[in-house]
Amino acid sequence: MNRRELLASFLGMPFVLSSGCSLSTPKLPAEGGFVGTSHHAGHKLRDGYRPALSDDAWKITDVVIVGGGVAGLSAARKLKQAGVDFVLLELEPEVGGTAISGKSPVVAYPWAAHYLPVPLPHNTELINLLDEMDLLEGRSADGTPIVAEQFLCRDPQERLFIDGKWQEGPFPWAQASDDDITQLKSFQTAIDRWVAWRDSDGKRAFSIPVADCSTDDEIMALDKLSMLQWMNDQGWTSRHLKWYVDYACRDDYGLNSDQTSAWAGIFYFAARISKPGVASQSFITWPEGNGRLVAHLRKYVADHILTGHAVSQIVPPENTATGDENSTKIIAFQTANSSPLANSPPEVHGWKARHVIVAAPPFLTAHLIADYHEFGPSSIKDFEFGSWLVANLHLDDRPSNDSFVMNWDNVIYDSPSLGYVTATHQRGIDRGPTILTYYFPLCDASPKAARERLFRLSWEDWADVVLTDLERAHPEIRRLTKRLDIMRWGHAMIRPTPGFISGPARTECSKPFRNVHFAHSALSGIPLFEEAFYHGNRAASEILESLNA
Repeated sequence: MNRRELLASFLGMPFVLSSGCSLSTPKLPAEGGFVGTSHHAGHKLRDGYRPALSDDAWKITDVVIVGGGVAGLSAARKLKQAGVDFVLLELEPEVGGTAISGKSPVVAYPWAAHYLPVPLPHNTELINLLDEMDLLEGRSADGTPIVAEQFLCRDPQERLFIDGKWQEGPFPWAQASDDDITQLKSFQTAIDRWVAWRDSDGKRAFSIPVADCSTDDEIMALDKLSMLQWMNDQGWTSRHLKWYVDYACRDDYGLNSDQTSAWAGIFYFAARISKPGVASQSFITWPEGNGRLVAHLRKYVADHILTGHAVSQIVPPENTATGDENSTKIIAFQTANSSPLANSPPEVHGWKARHVIVAAPPFLTAHLIADYHEFGPSSIKDFEFGSWLVANLHLDDRPSNDSFVMNWDNVIYDSPSLGYVTATHQRGIDRGPTILTYYFPLCDASPKAARERLFRLSWEDWADVVLTDLERAHPEIRRLTKRLDIMRWGHAMIRPTPGFISGPARTECSKPFRNVHFAHSALSGIPLFEEAFYHGNRAASEILESLNA
């Protein structure tokens, strides 16, 4: 495949042709490469690697937490507050999962999740966390948290590159006809209806966390449709409205609107609005994105964390009623020697615990837990995870601008990417060096095919895709970029396709298996910080109830 064919396969032929792409070798930054996730160790587990452990090498604890993402850290915080003895085992060198961040001499920057909407008053546990972090100046009469201004996303927030220039806001106003605007208003009216909707118990149709959503038949019926089908059923034909909604689906789920459940698509717009007619909740953000939240969770439990430890096996007792209190065995190996090039076997450790929390994606569960293949729910196969590429571009200076100034969120119309966020924006640094975090969800193929494409391309190929995509808006981007690092997320986030939210998998796979408990945002079907936080606290509460019984 030549360069033009490669770029066309990822960016689209019209896009590539309009960019004037040549077949010659492109100019790439002098520095950069792939960073992040230890997929080699993960694949060893998938392929059945099970190191042995001698009988006298076991450590004793109350709880072992497997996975140091937001769910695992949230569970750890709650157990710590309750005085429970535990250890948290994380595969990677750093905890945080898809909320990790990086540092540079210029500014910190995110590697994935980068904001948190101000929670609505009912989400008290999350509000308490924000209060604990000293982010709040108080609460309004209805309980809405009042976030200190320096932590709210600074204006201007969003812009869109369309017709050769930047415009304010994510909707393509520059090309919008009167009919486009009429249909947008009709769409907003439909969203307001769902914001106002309540079931017989007073529950909202769409709420965060998902556990607070109504399960009324009228609401769950939306999960049987795709978001695009639901829009077509409403008579909305506007190309620009459909692009806007499609962008939203790709932004939160890594799915096109024809792949996204209508329930999930409406959730995106309705769950963050307090009442009809008002704007969505403001965004809380930092240069490093949700890495700031991870840092807070980590500091409380740092002495309980072991990074670079891949859990290879969890063996719960067949009968928890008759087993001794430290009856579940957890075996882990250190990942420093787990690469294909390692010459020595990895160091192996084991724990015996009363309870385990698996705060890892469900697709790992059956590989880790003995007997789960045979006795666990068959619906675990219904979980699908999408692939994402995230790149951080270290720029010597800002691209020139002759229209709307650089924003926090910068989107290119009709690009398959989501554009980029600017790390220095929140610090009020609008000149000089900066870091742009670029997001590209691979949603044009099956999850398996997308992962294969993600890992098949070289850094040079991916760097060229990123820079070519950004060149239309910033012709000088190659000259300004001194370093370009790439993170490949092969299993980045759950895919809420039609039928998944209303299906059995989320409920069945949230239930404890013997004395193994589960915590992950995928159990909500929606890949948000709030959902991971909820499930981590839920799993910890299950254990505390058992320990105190």
